[in-house]
Amino acid sequence: MRLHAFETGRVAVRERQRRGVGHGQRRLVNTLLDRRWTEPLPILGWAIEHPEGLIVVDTGETARTAEPGYFPRWHPYFRLAVRLSVEPQDEIGPAMRRAGLDPADVRWVVLTHMHTDHAGGLHHFPDSEVIVSAQELKLASGFMGKVRGYVPHRLPPWLRPRAVTFDTDPWEGFPASIPLTSAGDVRLVPTPGHTPGHLSVVAETDDHLVVFAGDASYSEEILLEQVVDGVAPDERVAQETLARLLGLARRRPTVYLPSHDPEAVRRLTERVPVGR
Repeated sequence: MRLHAFETGRVAVRERQRRGVGHGQRRLVNTLLDRRWTEPLPILGWAIEHPEGLIVVDTGETARTAEPGYFPRWHPYFRLAVRLSVEPQDEIGPAMRRAGLDPADVRWVVLTHMHTDHAGGLHHFPDSEVIVSAQELKLASGFMGKVRGYVPHRLPPWLRPRAVTFDTDPWEGFPASIPLTSAGDVRLVPTPGHTPGHLSVVAETDDHLVVFAGDASYSEEILLEQVVDGVAPDERVAQETLARLLGLARRRPTVYLPSHDPEAVRRLTERVPVGR
């Protein structure tokens, strides 16, 4: 397998989104009221060149977010808590072509979750099978999806994803998993927390695992600290996910790749396991 990282722009969020403060709904309120911004963070998408087909994990963001009215004006999160910077050439399609990969060759697109900075580049993959958890798809749909912070009205009209349910095949401390490849060396695991339907993708090489972790945490450092972010709707569930991920990394050499970690690309390039 060959693994690739693509930076599809940058995003800044409130510092208390990265490291949540308080409990229950107060965590979200604290995030929205926080006056501190993070530094501009990468918006990363990934590709796995696999003998069974080219796999993309998360599609990054679209440059259309700069258009007036792209986000619901009434939504407090988009008004108060996020700053995006994406140029057309940053999108995952052009980025893949610069790396010698053709988006038309992608067999599977796996979304860790459906927030816009992970699903905004879907329009580059009209002929690929898109995979997302059934729970995530349900939560991201319709008007209530908008209320929850998704932008379902901006998804491609052709989108008919394969919605998967985690109910069998426990794996390495996770209550369930789904092999994506027939070889079983790329699999999906449930990592609820940042969103209830969040999943991660694990690629297994000869001597280490690579976890494409979406927003399970905003960095490896935060994983080691076991700190839940400031927008997770259920702090206990998110804490359990962080414990499972850290437990995996302690049992087996694991390269951990959250989508907004400034050090993630270096760790992938140098194959640096968690804690090294």
